[in-house]
Amino acid sequence: MTVAYLNAPAQAALLDGARLGLPVMIASAPFGLLYGALAADQGLTLFETVLMSAAIYGGASQIVGLELFGQKVPPALVVLSIFAVNFRHILYSAAVGRRIGRWPLVQQLTAFFFLVDPVYAETENRVERGGKLSFAWYMGMCLPIYVSWLAVSGIGHVFGKLVPDPHALGFDFLVTIYFFGLVLGFRKRPLWLPIVLISGVASAVAYNTVGSPWHVSIGALAGIIFAVLMPVQREMEG
Repeated sequence: MTVAYLNAPAQAALLDGARLGLPVMIASAPFGLLYGALAADQGLTLFETVLMSAAIYGGASQIVGLELFGQKVPPALVVLSIFAVNFRHILYSAAVGRRIGRWPLVQQLTAFFFLVDPVYAETENRVERGGKLSFAWYMGMCLPIYVSWLAVSGIGHVFGKLVPDPHALGFDFLVTIYFFGLVLGFRKRPLWLPIVLISGVASAVAYNTVGSPWHVSIGALAGIIFAVLMPVQREMEG
């Protein structure tokens, strides 16, 4: 998809999407640098590090995979753990799939590959604001984030050891702050606060009992179960 071959509305949508991708690039950069440094410590080459980012494209699951590789655990457990971290993407796909059902199949498959947390949130927000969900807008947001993730993964691999501990400096908390912002973007939805609280408490309990990375999926499932048991219709009737 070349900008020069797009009509004026498509070009405007592409640039509008790219504007939304900029804060994601900034927030995820420290996380990508951390992943690249960890990959280097685990013995991955620069090519392997960037290839993993390009193929899996899931920051948290990539780091979980690296940690498990270092412990020499069975491959099946590595796959299962990564699935646990990425389980939420199945829910994202179900939600976004109903928004893009009229797109050509190739565009739908492309959209699902690039569907990460901030892309899901911005897509839902755009639809709720009455904006047009076009493929040009979607890719305008996704491509800069994807390219940036590959770039910072490589930079982290090459220069990661020169950077002090990002946890000590608090760089990794930028991602957490950004996700808080995404969650707050849905605060006007019915039952938003109870669902967030249920998910948060369940995730915290699971983290201290079952352990990581299962707490991610357990927290999500707790919120889903609560939402199913307390549908919006009941709240409106009350």
